[in-house]
Amino acid sequence: MPDARRETAAGADDATRPRGADALEPRLRALGADPGARPMLVALDLDGTLAPLRDDPMTSRVAPGGEAVMARLTTAGGVHLALVSGRAMGQLPQLVDLPVGTLLVGSHGAERARVTATGLDREVVGLSHEQADALAALGGRAAAIARGRDGVWVETKPAAVVVHTRLAPPDVAEAATADALALARTAGIRALHGKDVVELPVLDADKGTALAELRGELGAATALYAGDDVTDEHAFAVLRPGDVGIKVGAGPTRAGYRVATPADLVAALAVLAESLGA
Repeated sequence: MPDARRETAAGADDATRPRGADALEPRLRALGADPGARPMLVALDLDGTLAPLRDDPMTSRVAPGGEAVMARLTTAGGVHLALVSGRAMGQLPQLVDLPVGTLLVGSHGAERARVTATGLDREVVGLSHEQADALAALGGRAAAIARGRDGVWVETKPAAVVVHTRLAPPDVAEAATADALALARTAGIRALHGKDVVELPVLDADKGTALAELRGELGAATALYAGDDVTDEHAFAVLRPGDVGIKVGAGPTRAGYRVATPADLVAALAVLAESLGA
């Protein structure tokens, strides 16, 4: 069984050389077979992680077999499944057939919910008058950034404004991204800069904080987190010795393991489900 301390340190000390799928499978089998690893939190990003990236975000769907393996994981005793996404909460049930009991984190942690048999049990996002005014002002200024730029568009979430550049030509995307980051600096907020997006939140939230809070609430002994984007590095950073971090795709990372595609992640999760007896 790999040294758990090396597993976490590998991500922190050498962010360009996580181990591959050949090392991940035995690690997952050992994790699933260890009674001391439960309660276990399995937390997964959606876009680029469970689902291939799409130019039109609303056409995104989980890789084949992914929904079935998530359902299997929820049948294993002592396992909690969470979907941790930058998307607005309302989009997630439209894109994924989620098992009852799944915990949902939207808007990088600003939104929380649980899937029930009758729909979502959502926590209300509460903004102060000042935050609501700031959100409205950011929306107007972000709209000015997108205006006249082909392929740049603005999304308003309950606690953030997002500038999307996925459909823009490279030079246009670069200019819009620079302007969005400059807006964040001017407004005194911490931007979340991901793949082809700049999110401007009025609440201080990130996936690392959300993952740590979920873990504390559940009393999870171990956690597995999988993600593909720069914003997922916040979550990898809070993993502990004995946890498993999986980076999907290329790029430097704190995660201890890497797989190439969402389909590869689904295959890895199937190994975990099997070892858990799900």
